Amino acid sequence: MEHIQCLIIGGGPAGYTAAIYASRAGLVPVLYEGLQPGGQLTTTTDIENFPGFENGIDGQGLMDTMRAQARRLGADIRTGTVTSADLSSKPYRFVVDGETWLEADAVIIATGATAKYLGLPSEEKFKGMGVSACATCDGFFYRKKTVAVVGGGDTACEEATYLASLCTKVYMIVRRDVLRASEAMQEKVRNTPNIEILWNCNTKEVLGDMTGVTGARLLRKDGTEFDISIDGFFLAIGHHPNSELFKDWVEVDGNGYIVTEGKSSRTNVEGVFAAGDVQDPHYRQAVTAAASGCRAALDAERYLSSL
Repeated sequence: MEHIQCLIIGGGPAGYTAAIYASRAGLVPVLYEGLQPGGQLTTTTDIENFPGFENGIDGQGLMDTMRAQARRLGADIRTGTVTSADLSSKPYRFVVDGETWLEADAVIIATGATAKYLGLPSEEKFKGMGVSACATCDGFFYRKKTVAVVGGGDTACEEATYLASLCTKVYMIVRRDVLRASEAMQEKVRNTPNIEILWNCNTKEVLGDMTGVTGARLLRKDGTEFDISIDGFFLAIGHHPNSELFKDWVEVDGNGYIVTEGKSSRTNVEGVFAAGDVQDPHYRQAVTAAASGCRAALDAERYLSSL
């Protein structure tokens, strides 16, 4: 069985940054990238809010750069998915791709979170071409345009009001006749004149052409269909943290996000740390994920030096 000093699980901004810092600290980290190397950013086109790129950079390019930097500094980045974990005793044991066993002294969980989508084929077709699950990431590209936000909770209201500050028109597609958001968030929506709520509506299809999203076909509860013309289609129906593999040992909150101690990356299991969207239900940005990856590597270094 292979013994690893510092194992990093997940290949996104948090995982790659943790690998960079762990490599510089001489921890000889091994990183398994998982099912989506590069994480959610690989589904994003232009990124203009990550520091250091004056003219922006595409999501895949940013992840490729981070990966290459980590490798240059000595990180062992591997293709493969951790499919089983046992954190009941030290050293912690894992199985990769259902067949390769390994053990680790320190573990950084950076498995991210997965945005919830409606599951429409057309939605998948236009992902990154007008379909987005992050208004903060992509809203900038829709200035003075018309967009739609799907959802009726606090996140949807936050996304809609943010987009309303950039866009000419924002539709909120709500499947019920009420919003689930807090009263304060509902009030913000009501007081934003360029937000129009489409009540009792579900999305039947995202419409578009080779240039990207051009509209959406909606289905009312009474069975009638109608189309709206939009340039962007934003999902705000929640995220699912990829923490299932560790729930038997690591404390998670009511929504499945891994709980960390204070401002640190420490979990309730000694020597196990969490970074990025798997422990961040609030910000979910590449730059904050990278910062938490830095913290996790520093915390892991301090832990290993104390052994």
